[in-house]
Amino acid sequence: KLKAIPPSFVFINLYLSPLSYIVLIHNDKSSCFLRMPSGSHDRAVLLYEYVGKKTVDLQHTEVPDAYRGRGIAKHLAKAAMDFVVEEDLKAHLTCWYIQKYVKENPQPQYFEHIYQ
Repeated sequence: KLKAIPPSFVFINLYLSPLSYIVLIHNDKSSCFLRMPSGSHDRAVLLYEYVGKKTVDLQHTEVPDAYRGRGIAKHLAKAAMDFVVEEDLKAHLTCWYIQKYVKENPQPQYFEHIYQ
């Protein structure tokens, strides 16, 4: 479980709802995407690792039990896949959830960047 946000991060998006806001950030120094509900210390995270100059391994997605079933992992997966496309990277999909996301959201630009 992540206790603190590392000092270097880039905001990817801000999601608003009637009850709270959730910030999605990309921390390229720690190779992760984080999703933070307002007023909470809980973190949803998608971890990745560079395994080559232009190759990443999308390794693990984790959402706290209290926030499961709300589409948080889906937002993390989309942000990670969009990052892969925007940076013209190739991706290994080690994480089962990312594999599921790509299968359920087939985008041609994603398939061009995935090692089969």
